[in-house]
This record gives sequence, C-alpha cells and structure tokens, in this order.
Amino acid sequence: MKMFESATNKPKADILVIDDTPENLALLSQILKDKGYKVRSVTKASTGLRGAKAAPPDLILLDVKMPEMNGYEVCQRLKAEEVTRDIPVIFISALGDVLDKVKAFEVGGVDYITKPLQVEEVLARIETHLTIRQLQQQLQTQNKQLQQEISERTAAEEKFTKAFRSSPNPIAIATLAENRFLDINRSFLEISGYSQTEIVGKSATHLNIWVNPQIYDDSAKILVQNGFVRNQECQLRTKECGIKTVLLSIELIELDGIVCTLNIINDITERKRLEDEFISLVSHELRTPMNSIVGALDLLSTQQLGTLTEKGQQVINIAINNIERLIRLVNDILDLERIKSGKITMQPSKCNVAELLIQAAQTMQSMAYTAQITLSVEPISMEIFADADRILQALMNLLSNAIKFSPPGKTVCLRSIIKSDYLQIEVQDQGRGIPEDKLQLIFERFQQVDASDSRSKAGTGLGLPICRSIIEQHKGRIWVESVVDQGSTFFINLPIKNDSY
Repeated sequence: MKMFESATNKPKADILVIDDTPENLALLSQILKDKGYKVRSVTKASTGLRGAKAAPPDLILLDVKMPEMNGYEVCQRLKAEEVTRDIPVIFISALGDVLDKVKAFEVGGVDYITKPLQVEEVLARIETHLTIRQLQQQLQTQNKQLQQEISERTAAEEKFTKAFRSSPNPIAIATLAENRFLDINRSFLEISGYSQTEIVGKSATHLNIWVNPQIYDDSAKILVQNGFVRNQECQLRTKECGIKTVLLSIELIELDGIVCTLNIINDITERKRLEDEFISLVSHELRTPMNSIVGALDLLSTQQLGTLTEKGQQVINIAINNIERLIRLVNDILDLERIKSGKITMQPSKCNVAELLIQAAQTMQSMAYTAQITLSVEPISMEIFADADRILQALMNLLSNAIKFSPPGKTVCLRSIIKSDYLQIEVQDQGRGIPEDKLQLIFERFQQVDASDSRSKAGTGLGLPICRSIIEQHKGRIWVESVVDQGSTFFINLPIKNDSY
C-alpha cells in the first residue's frame, strides 16, 4: 500500500501547479485530481507566490519558462521565505539541457521532469517527494520533542543537583548492587567525618559505616519490593568511630542505566538523647510513688483497715491491676534504656540451647494453659556462648506475645535449628498475623499492630524492642515473617562461636 492512499475522501496532499499554458495546466490538474490530490492551479508566477505564502501547499509543480518571471526566480523567492522554504519544488519544462537541470537544483528544486509528460512518471515522482517531505516533517517533530525532553531533563537535573548540594540533610547516592558510594553532599561529609575522596567509590561495607548492617540490608529488600523506604531508624558510625542515631529514607533511582539508591538521612542523635534522658528520669521518678500506691492498695485489699463491700473489692482489684501494668511499663522502659546505654552488660557463658528452650516453655506454660494454647518445643542439644538470663527473657517475651495473639485451641511452636555458623531459634504462632507495613515498626518502642492491644492484651509496646536490644547485644539478628490471618514466625539468629561482647 502506498503511503498516501486513503479510504476516506480526504485529499492525499495539497499540490500547487504554476504553469502559464492553460492546456498543460488543465491536463495536469485533472490527472492529479483523479488520483485523489487537492490541486490549486495558477497561470501567473506572482499569483502562485502569494498563494503559496497564504496557504503553503505540500508540493509545488513549477514551469520553467513563464513571461512574468521564470521558474528559477520563483523558486528562489520561495526558498527565501520562512513559510515556504521547506516546500518541495518539482520543475516541469520542455528544456532538456543538462545546464537547465543543474540550474533547477541550484535554486532549490528537488526534481526535474521534461516534457512531454509521462503520467506514471509524474505521479511516481510526486509520491516519492511527498513521502520524503512527510518523513522530514516527522523527523523535525521528533527532533523538537527530543530537544524539549532534553531541555526538561537538563532543567530537572540542575534543580536536583542544586537541592542535592545545598540540602541540610545528609544525602548519598550509591549503587544498589554493591552499595558503593557514587556521590555525597556536604552535609553527609559533615555527619560522617569523611572527605569526598575517602568515601566516593567505596562501599558502605568497606567503610563499616552502619553499626548494624543487617538493618540496611533488610531495608534494601523492602526498597526493591516497594521502591522506597521511609524513616528507618538506624545507627551510623563516623570516621572517628562516633555513633549517630539517624532516620534513613531510601528511593530507587537510575543513573546512566545503573540502578542506584538515593539515601536521605535525618540526624536525630540529640533528640534521641533528650528523649532517653526524659524517659529515664520520668520512669525513675514514677517508680517510688507507684510502689507506694501498690502497697496501699494491697493493704486495703486485705481489709485490715476495714471491711470492703464486694463492689469496693472489685474496684481495688482493678486499681491493683492497672498500677501493676504501669509498674511493668516503667520497668520495661528502664530495662530497655539500661541495655541500650550499656549500663546492663551481657554476662556470656556456655549454656545449653535445649535447656533454655525447655525452661522458657515451662515458665510460660501456665499462661498458655489459661489461654487454651498448646506449647510445642523442638529443641536441639548444643552449647552456645551467651547470657542465659537475657536470652531466656527474650524467648519468654516472644512466647508471651505468641500466646496472647493466638486464638484458643491453636499451637505455639518453639524450635531451634543449626544453620551454618549460627543458631536459629523460631517462635511460630497461628494467630492473626502482622500487616506487611508493620513488620519493621513493631520492633520500635511503643509500636503495636493495633493501638487497642495495649489495653486488651495488657502490653506495653516494649517487649519486642527489648528482645531486639538483647539479641543485637549478642551480635545476633531478630526479625519476623508473617501472613495476615495465618500467623507469624519470629526468628532469632545467634552466632555459635562468639566469645566477645
């Protein structure tokens, strides 16, 4: 199929014919109209010039010998005007001399047809030059679009570069595959203590910049799945081995065909210090009056100060339960702060894994029985170097959560597995599960899947942060995998050979 054929009544192209011989003009016009072209025909060169400027045609057929001005002059004027410069001009003449043809091409013609005309030749050449013209127009349009895209991209890159350089937030660009730094801004240099040459081209692993690299690795997995990570709390190690607490946000970007990460850091070190001091201070100040309140309530409940009605006894019991919950909360806060600040150090020694798992299950058996939950223990007998009391505390916290969030009649399984050079402990339940967007948050302080859990489940929102701190003190890792409405599995990885804390 030819490019300009159409099944509609729309003309294939608009052709202007300039010829001072009416007979030639009529014949040529009729031939073109029969082939579906729109034809405008004029006998005067000046009229043809005005018509071409007023409504530029797709192609011009131009006679060479005309009385007013010859075709060469007409073509020169057409090429001198912006609006008609790119219109293809085909000369038609009885002059067959080579010099005449050369002259036609010199003034800007695209072709030269000698008379007498051969209809098929004329039509073929017209269609060829219309096709070339259309392709040229398409190329021009594409070039303009490309130039526009280049301009927009350049403007966007300049805007990004300016924001990147001047941002008060530390920002780093690194490759996704190797986590190798490609560029960093001044704020990143200031917080890290490195110079540009010391950090660019190096990997985060080589620089040992993350206190817990596993947190970044886990964030990278979420990044690949979701395309971004928002406000992941982690710790950054400076060149001088100082520790900065930061919130890390990551975006996926592409640079020169390479998938990269845009890492934006918010330094919250001072805020965390003030927050921790405030929590610690308030917690200490609360313990004494709360213990006094518990003592007074216990004394009232014994009825040594007078007989209580049944309703009065119920009120006392509610008050005791609530104050005991507050004391647990304060103790958990202090425990967490002491572990994180190093005031509670791990006391590692050789301990048997099977004994730890069995002891944790036995301790939680009463709670499981009351909740109608079956506890299943699958231990392996081996020795690790760890603080037995703290590992036991973490296991009891995980079992307590699994029991609380499992419906009656279900099973909670506690098992241990040897994997290469580390021990893996799993606590698996058949409860309601945890939404994907909560999997990382639940290890932060006061974060719970459902805000009502702190009341209905008597939780403080600190059990999992305490577990994480204990495991990280053991150079280990803790995480959770979950399917909503099917259950959750908490994993603990502990190094088998680790005698330094």
